[in-house]
Amino acid sequence: MKLGKRLEESYYYNIKDTYAIRNFSNTLYSFLQENTDINTNIIILCIGTDRATGDCLGPIVGYKLKKLLLNNVTVFGTLSNPVHAKNIEETVSFIKSTYSNSFIIAIDACLGKMNHIGYVSIGKGSISPGAGVNKNLPPVGDMYITGIVNFSGYMDMLILQNTRLNTVMRMADFITYGIRRTINQLNRSVS
Repeated sequence: MKLGKRLEESYYYNIKDTYAIRNFSNTLYSFLQENTDINTNIIILCIGTDRATGDCLGPIVGYKLKKLLLNNVTVFGTLSNPVHAKNIEETVSFIKSTYSNSFIIAIDACLGKMNHIGYVSIGKGSISPGAGVNKNLPPVGDMYITGIVNFSGYMDMLILQNTRLNTVMRMADFITYGIRRTINQLNRSVS
């Protein structure tokens, strides 16, 4: 089975492709099966702000996931309580002190090449939030999911503020559905 375009430890999925959601979910399921067990606290850390359209991917995913009330999953970062540059260190510190045996999935928007807009990537390891707009924040997550919401270029912050909401919403739907599908599959496998 082809899992998408692989670059190092990352897999990329074009949300318009027919089998992308299935392949995304299968990859996420494999990562979680390899790295968690029944006692692991799965934390989904949705990074971004609602003040820039392109940077609201994380909070929208968090908002959608929070409403689903998924078993064995805790979500941080929503539209009403975003996790962003000013509070991310405090939030990660809280997670580490409150949730023992946790596995953090960091979700964030990013900028990329013009022909990669609409791709979602998933991979092992941490991400450096804010790197695309020259913010120096500590790396977070045991794995990551990122959505390429627009192209990178001159004045990236302005580009983020002028990103189409439709693109962000479609990516948020894709990621949310993929996570829900994966968590339901994990819960079935342990019952």
